[in-house]
Amino acid sequence: MSQLPDNSDRYEQVEAALLDEFAGVHPATTVTRCIQAAHHGAVEVTGHAYPGLVERIARKHLQVLAAAQRG
Repeated sequence: MSQLPDNSDRYEQVEAALLDEFAGVHPATTVTRCIQAAHHGAVEVTGHAYPGLVERIARKHLQVLAAAQRG
């Protein structure tokens, strides 16, 4: 994942988990974009982007996108 901080191995774990969880629901590019957006939002709001927080935010975004697609 480009454009994420130096501890990217932890974010790669987040990305791998969410890619697996949302396989067949969202393309990989959507998952990656949600993680990047969650990272940016966490930094803007809290000043930090802990991987666990980024994962929770991104998962919620992906769930909402899936629900919206179902109608």
